[in-house]
Amino acid sequence: MEESKAYIETGILELYVLGQLNAQEQREVEAMASRFPDIKQEITAIEIAMEQYAVSHAIEPTIGLEKQIFEKITTPAAHPSAPAAAPVNTAKVVPLYEDKSASTIRTLKFALVACIALLVISSVALYSAHDKLNLANEQIASLSIDREKFAATVSYIKDENKDLQEIAAIASDPTWASVKLAGTKISPQANMMVYWHKKGQHVMVDNTKMALPENDTANQYQLWAIVNGKPVDLGVFDAQTQPKKLLLTMKEVGNAQAFAVTLEKRGGSASPTMEKMVVFGAVSI
Repeated sequence: MEESKAYIETGILELYVLGQLNAQEQREVEAMASRFPDIKQEITAIEIAMEQYAVSHAIEPTIGLEKQIFEKITTPAAHPSAPAAAPVNTAKVVPLYEDKSASTIRTLKFALVACIALLVISSVALYSAHDKLNLANEQIASLSIDREKFAATVSYIKDENKDLQEIAAIASDPTWASVKLAGTKISPQANMMVYWHKKGQHVMVDNTKMALPENDTANQYQLWAIVNGKPVDLGVFDAQTQPKKLLLTMKEVGNAQAFAVTLEKRGGSASPTMEKMVVFGAVSI
């Protein structure tokens, strides 16, 4: 199980679905999928997530785009600064009596003109090829960046769906207690939801039901469990408009009468700053 989990976290499955692996790497992924059912399920989940992303972000091509693309492909590249080859006058007047030296000089002149014309044509072709190569390199770099962004988006959607499914499972499980924390005097509009599994001692914070003022880089929110009248540290977290995770796992606690959140310096404090308590909620019995 640990081997398959570690293999999934390498990110190779996203590249497999995107078709970015060579034949040997593809065979390796398929062999792992046949050995571990969770790897096969992960590949299916990635394919579904990519399909959902592609459908939701599909863009209708503009009218005439196909014609423009074919015109760009079929039209030969021309560079405005390239000098046009001067037409060579091939007319030849042969005198009745022509000496060998004059004929040799004339032949050399023709050869020189031909070399210059060939040099001009080669320069134009080389410059055009250089432009096309630069354009191709830019397109490859852009595609690589887009592929990385797309893979990251797919990974985020996959994690988000997993968190939403877990939140739904917790909400429907009677062994989990849902504790709503309401705002205090310093922040009356603040509120958030904490899930607590007493038997398993698990504590989770639901980012989808959090309304706390966004904290700065110097401070963090700290969650506390009130156990027999004493605060117990359950860890720190950030309130963000776009959180990286929808469900946060906090420290475990086996007994609690209430939960509270204070604003502390980044990294947390050994004891809560009571005048900075933002939300508080009692556990229903």
